[in-house]
Amino acid sequence: MRSIWNGAISFGLVSIPIKLVNATESHSISFRQIHTTDGGRIRYRKVCELDDEEVPTAEIGKGYEEADGSIVPITDEDLAALPLPTAKTIEIVAFVPASSIDPLQMGAAYYLSANGVPAAKPYTLLREALKRSDKVALAKFALRGRERLGMLRVLDDVIAMHGLLWPDEIRTPEGVAPETEVTVRDAELDLADALMDTLGSVSMDSLHDDYRVALERLIAAKAEGGGVVPEAEPAEGGGKVIDLMAALESSVRAAREARGSGSGESDGSGESAEVTPISSRKRAAGKKATAKAPAKAPAKKAAAKKIPAKTSAKTPAKTAAKGSARGDAKKSTSAKTAKTAKAAAKSVKSTGSARTAKKAAPKKRASA
Repeated sequence: MRSIWNGAISFGLVSIPIKLVNATESHSISFRQIHTTDGGRIRYRKVCELDDEEVPTAEIGKGYEEADGSIVPITDEDLAALPLPTAKTIEIVAFVPASSIDPLQMGAAYYLSANGVPAAKPYTLLREALKRSDKVALAKFALRGRERLGMLRVLDDVIAMHGLLWPDEIRTPEGVAPETEVTVRDAELDLADALMDTLGSVSMDSLHDDYRVALERLIAAKAEGGGVVPEAEPAEGGGKVIDLMAALESSVRAAREARGSGSGESDGSGESAEVTPISSRKRAAGKKATAKAPAKAPAKKAAAKKIPAKTSAKTPAKTAAKGSARGDAKKSTSAKTAKTAKAAAKSVKSTGSARTAKKAAPKKRASA
């Protein structure tokens, strides 16, 4: 890789010759401005406002614009006279825990490469010292004409440096947080934890820029025959969340299905999160209410009839007892009635035969 800066790391009295190499690269697709009517390239020309003529690069200098619009010329000699001890040196000023560095300060990343064989020993010494201390080094360095702040850390077997913003360049987040007071319930936090566990970890190598891939396909299609790649359907979401609990539960289910854990498989963390849907809780609550309903029903009926609840609770038992007693009485009465009818029938038969015998008797005596 091509170095962009050569200098040395100042580590106390130890000087380590190094090369500065960009650790990142941009894959974003850039466009040129064109004339839409004929496709001609639009270029910027550096023109002087006073004489309206294009100025070559060799004749272009620097100047500071005042508030009233006047320009104060600044020459390269003026800048060279300024004290800049870190012009060719990365000066380590302190060793601090990595947690003390606010990620908001981190900027561009660079690799520090040992410049030459003599630099290998002090380079390795600094690298191993950083590893054993579990700390990072804060350093000052100059790049592109201005002094900057940096953080040195170990990455594998290489010392990497992150450009840092100065502390006064970090803006305070005033007016950014919600101004309304919001209360978050434990159930919502539990669902959020379940969603985090379900999503689990991800391999950074698997992440890619979908938009850039689609843009490359579009450029290739138009370059070949002017065809337009069909637009992909936009992902659902972005709407107003009405029910936070329902949204969290749906997110957990979707994450489980996406990871193939909808059938009870583990989510990769060793444990599967359990979530009770809202509908299930409502059904459970309905069942509890139904189970309690019979105990309260007699009281409601008693209230409708203006009878105390205790009396109404006892009434079914008394009514059942009276009903059974009445049934037994009816059975016994019907049995007595049947016996009486049989006795009456016998009585009638005996009476009729007696009368017949009395009538027949005189006739026999008369014939005699």
